[in-house]
Amino acid sequence: MALTRPAGSSVGNVAGVRIATWNVNSLRARADRVEAWLNRSDVDVLAIQETKCKDENFPWELFENNGYEVAHFGLSQWNGVAIASRVGLDDVERTFPEQPVFGKGGKDPVQEARALAATCGGVRIWSLYVPNGRARTDEHMAYKINWLDVLRRQAEGWITENPGAEVALMGDWNIAPEDDDVWDIEKFQAEELTHVSEPERAAFEAFIDAGFVDVVRPHTPGPGVYTYWDYTQLRFPKKQGMRIDFVLGSPALASRVSGAAIDREERKGKGASDHAPVIVELT
Repeated sequence: MALTRPAGSSVGNVAGVRIATWNVNSLRARADRVEAWLNRSDVDVLAIQETKCKDENFPWELFENNGYEVAHFGLSQWNGVAIASRVGLDDVERTFPEQPVFGKGGKDPVQEARALAATCGGVRIWSLYVPNGRARTDEHMAYKINWLDVLRRQAEGWITENPGAEVALMGDWNIAPEDDDVWDIEKFQAEELTHVSEPERAAFEAFIDAGFVDVVRPHTPGPGVYTYWDYTQLRFPKKQGMRIDFVLGSPALASRVSGAAIDREERKGKGASDHAPVIVELT
């Protein structure tokens, strides 16, 4: 089964790099929009979530024809993560060590396609699609918290062992860590909705406590600054969104961040994903 095309070439640390993350909510359905956005945004590395395709029907040529090497991890029509880079694509890794598996009711557990890593221009990029808890009492919530706990433990080890490591944990975290990150926190708490529960927020905060930095927020202060708007009930035109897509950088990476932006314009128009791309500038 194909993992990477073409083979990655070794590239050292590159200055002036633009990295981005985007939950595209079905890559094949939005191939034209993704290609147009890559050409318009001029990003060097794109971490993608919810490709919703297997490796064998992944649109490799979309990226190759535009000068990107690409790696993909997809097992079914659900989930799926990818990394496209034009500054090198080395040491591709599917899943993080000890990544939890899931099986409904504990039966037939499988490893879901939710995490993919590659070294691009000297930066260790992780494209992450954190599980959605579905409901606070759903078994998916326990899976989500465990998944995050294991990732945090592994990520903390990476920067403890090498304080100079440049690591970017990028993707759809399915968590709104601050009250301003949802359009109506009172509604979310009153209805006991996910993404804002104490266990979810604690799991996210544990990455900050471990030394990782939310490198986008200082450049995109809220409230009302979101990365996701549900398709239903006219959430986007009503500005009823959530900030759930993040780039958490190791201290060494955070020191290189010179700017960041959320491309809200890409949420507009026919065929848009329900998420907006998030871009980070590195010196």
